[in-house]
Amino acid sequence: MNVLVAMDGSKYGRWGLDWVAALPLVDRPRVTALHVLDIGALRAPFIAQPIIAGNERFIQEEIKRMERRAADTLSGARQQMRILKLTGKVRKVRGAVAPVILRQAPKKNGLVVVGSQGLDALDRFMLGSVSTNVIHHASCPVLVAKAEAKPLQRIVLAADGSASSKNALRFLLAKFRSTGSGSGGKQAPVQVTVIHVMPFLKYPELKEAGSRLVEEYRQKLLRSGFSAEAVCRLGKPADEIMKVASQRKADLIVMGAKGLGAIARFLLGSVSTRVVQQSTASVLVIR
Repeated sequence: MNVLVAMDGSKYGRWGLDWVAALPLVDRPRVTALHVLDIGALRAPFIAQPIIAGNERFIQEEIKRMERRAADTLSGARQQMRILKLTGKVRKVRGAVAPVILRQAPKKNGLVVVGSQGLDALDRFMLGSVSTNVIHHASCPVLVAKAEAKPLQRIVLAADGSASSKNALRFLLAKFRSTGSGSGGKQAPVQVTVIHVMPFLKYPELKEAGSRLVEEYRQKLLRSGFSAEAVCRLGKPADEIMKVASQRKADLIVMGAKGLGAIARFLLGSVSTRVVQQSTASVLVIR
């Protein structure tokens, strides 16, 4: 698998590399640690302001500081990759952060990893907004690192029957090993909680369809060696997904980027954005 990890010098970027090493991937990942140097964002505030003599000197000093930070970030990424025994390369590219990440994202058999937050606004590396942009427009799966990585033991998989929801299940079955590190380093089945959230509508057919859906997902996971349970809830999808993830102490939430649409009231498109923004657990969004 080809994995692009966005590095901005913050702990969230470093966590991204840790997540790549922690994921129970079937194929050994080939990693590109990418640092985007956004000089344009530095100049932008001055364009809208009256020209003040001497501004350019301060801008040049700030650019040098950013270049030094970029060098430190790339050096740290190389060292971290050696420690984690990850194979790949580090790159520095100039440009706007989100567009560069999207252009550099793997086209086939790929994964993008970004932090949920970046350095502060003064440094113009705002990975908080970048992560939302990337999950909306990337053609490959996107993992948003929200917390420190650890051996993957518990996953919450959101299911609504949409194409991207089915792709999320297929991704788990094809790309993840069914066992992870348990207590004492022993191999234990990864526990997957399949959740389907239904609206507050009094239609028994909807409840029956939801139950059949999560049971279908559960059976496929069990046949592949995962430990799995099925959960149906009533309420707002994002709230219930995050609530179940918290109750199960999930290490990762996996969900589709798009749902069945507004008519069916299963809006996983907007739901995925809200979960990425508000969840305390890291989130993997699949198209």
